[in-house]
This record gives sequence, structure tokens and C-alpha cells, in this order.
Amino acid sequence: MFRNAIRGVLCAAVLAGLFAPALSQSSPAASPQAPMHHGAPAAGEASYRAGDLLIEQPWSRATPGGAKVAGGYVRITNKGTAPERLVGGSFAAAGRMEVHEMSVTDGIMRMKPVEGGVAIPPGATVELKPGGYHAMFLDLQHPLKEGDTIQGTLQFEKAGSVPVTYRVLGMGAQSSGMAH
Repeated sequence: MFRNAIRGVLCAAVLAGLFAPALSQSSPAASPQAPMHHGAPAAGEASYRAGDLLIEQPWSRATPGGAKVAGGYVRITNKGTAPERLVGGSFAAAGRMEVHEMSVTDGIMRMKPVEGGVAIPPGATVELKPGGYHAMFLDLQHPLKEGDTIQGTLQFEKAGSVPVTYRVLGMGAQSSGMAH
């Protein structure tokens, strides 16, 4: 019973860190372009290109020992004329990844998987960030430590699987800390 109570506290701590401003959409013209490339970024870069998609700053937070879940965050811009959809992915330090949405209704925080994935309309930018849409890394194999980088993929409906590298920031981080 004590072990389940500790696990509940750890999960609550991770989930509480997810609670902040939600989905953000803006015009891609409003943001300067980050360096783009295909595949893994060069040192210091954190942007990826997959067809008409610009994927920027994948990151996660450090987790306490024993935590079995973590959140993943990223900024995705659809520079094309057709809609796209983030439907899943993978994270090397977790058994599985799901796309989730967090919301607050009547003062109660709720989190659930997003059926069918997150839509990325043409010309729009969608941010997976604390308090809204996010990647949920389930069945963590080990704690995430600040400063680590962890390989993963983002799975899109049309663009397919895109390899990315997540930077692990401190437990209280609210953004990647990178200017857009």
C-alpha cells in the first residue's frame, strides 16, 4: 500500500508539472526560422524538417526516481497547404508514447489520450507544452536526468516517422528555453 501511495505522489508530481498554459497556434510568418535539416541536428541545434513540417525544440523534464511517466514537448509548424496530424511516436527511455491532452474543467485537472492525434492545419504552428497537448512517455525504464538527450520519433499521418532528440531540462522547466 505504501509503495502505491509513493507511486501516486510521484505521478502527481510529474502531472502537476504538466499543468500550465495550453495549446498555442500562430502564423509561421510571425516566427523567425530556426536552422533546418533532415535527420539528427548538429550540436546546439534542435530543429528538424519532414516534408512541409518544421519540428523545433523537442524536450522533456527530469523525473524523480521511481517515476513511470514523463511529458514530452515540441513546436511543430506546418508550412504546407495540406493538413497534417501528429498521431504518436516513440521515446527510447519509455515502453510507449501516447499523444495526450490536459484540460481543467470545474477546477478538476483531466488528462486523456487524443483520439486520432493532434491536427496541424496548413500554415499553423502547434506547440505541445505543459498544460495542453503533450507527448506522454509511459513505462519509463529509468529516471530522466537534466542534461541528458534521449532519442525518439514523432509519427505523423502523412510525413511518417521523424527521428528527433529530446533534451532533458530541469524538473520545473516550463519551456525549452530556446527563442523562436
